[in-house]
Amino acid sequence: MNEAEFNQIVDELMFGIEETIDDSGVDIDYENSGGMLTLTCDLNGSQIILSRQPSMAEIWLAAKSGGFHFKLQEDDGETRWSNTVSGELLSAMLTEACQLQSSESIQFSF
Repeated sequence: MNEAEFNQIVDELMFGIEETIDDSGVDIDYENSGGMLTLTCDLNGSQIILSRQPSMAEIWLAAKSGGFHFKLQEDDGETRWSNTVSGELLSAMLTEACQLQSSESIQFSF
């Protein structure tokens, strides 16, 4: 995958995250700028940041629970963003981070 393909995939992912937030009605604001998607929890102002790292073909997640790196992995014909250490899915870890920091229930599935 070249950098342009990586950026297209990440753009679609971040747009999907924005749509999920909009559709859920949770009190989480977002700003997409300079390759970073910043989620701000209205309850306490805490932030969750997703940033693209094209040179490594990774997405980095920064939350109160820590910093995590994700790589696009193919498993049984499906591509998923998996934690480079634990193998956990980005969708699950982002769901958990939002619930912990905003005290609201939201489910990401990508």
